[in-house]
Amino acid sequence: MQTSPPAFFKQGPKPLTRLLIFSLLSIGLIVGDAQYGMLGRIREQVSVLLYPLQWAATAPFATLRNTANFLSRQTELMAENRELNNAQLAARAQAMRLKALEAENASLRELSARRDTVGQSSQLAEILYNGRDPFTSRLIVDRGEQQGVRGGQIAIDASGVVGQVVRVQPLTAEVRLISDRNQMVPVVVERNQLRTVVYGMGANQPLEVRNMAPNVDIQLGDVLVTSGIDGLYPVGLPVAKVIKVERGSSFARVICVPVAAVDRHRFLLLLDHRSDMPPYPQAASQPAGKHKKGH
Repeated sequence: MQTSPPAFFKQGPKPLTRLLIFSLLSIGLIVGDAQYGMLGRIREQVSVLLYPLQWAATAPFATLRNTANFLSRQTELMAENRELNNAQLAARAQAMRLKALEAENASLRELSARRDTVGQSSQLAEILYNGRDPFTSRLIVDRGEQQGVRGGQIAIDASGVVGQVVRVQPLTAEVRLISDRNQMVPVVVERNQLRTVVYGMGANQPLEVRNMAPNVDIQLGDVLVTSGIDGLYPVGLPVAKVIKVERGSSFARVICVPVAAVDRHRFLLLLDHRSDMPPYPQAASQPAGKHKKGH
């Protein structure tokens, strides 16, 4: 059996000789390219020829990397957008709170100025909630017997009369608004001092002056203020403004609106008004003496 390679493969220089030749050639090319740029042109052409292969080999990895970067960036953008939305909502809530505080401070300043003009002792009361009965116009405030509140005190705001304290608890009090059906306020027309009485007509309803003569001297825009003749309301507090006068054949009906913002404020003033009026005279409890017989 033949074990040596064919004579064809034995042609040419020996392996060691080929190694030396190729080593010298390589060193020469390296030195020539480094010193003189001999292979620059060839390298450019080879890179152009190999670019499609390089692109085909690296395209899947580049696509995966770009997709991962895109998804990661989208996640970051969504988180950033969420944080910005939360910050915007918090800023809006803060702005609304500041606006409410500004309105509250303005209302308190107006009440303070009103307290100075009334010229009598009073205390500030905060409205807690509306009365439970939907058919009445009442408010519950945070002042009661322990704070010196008593029934009959008048509640006002910066514009005028709001109502009257009708029930007092140890820590709270119930204020009946002037719009309540059971509330009436003695007033005078500020323009001509005509005395009359204003009646409430129910929640969210205007006020009414009843049973006036058809030719009564009341005009649109007249302001009605407390007369003080009942001893409960101080004199001169604004109550209502005339918005309509219906003159019939027998009576005139006058429709008014409250001057006070009875449904828009959070704080009220409770006036500590004590009337100096004498008590209402009572009828004699015994009939006149009879003549005795025999005299």
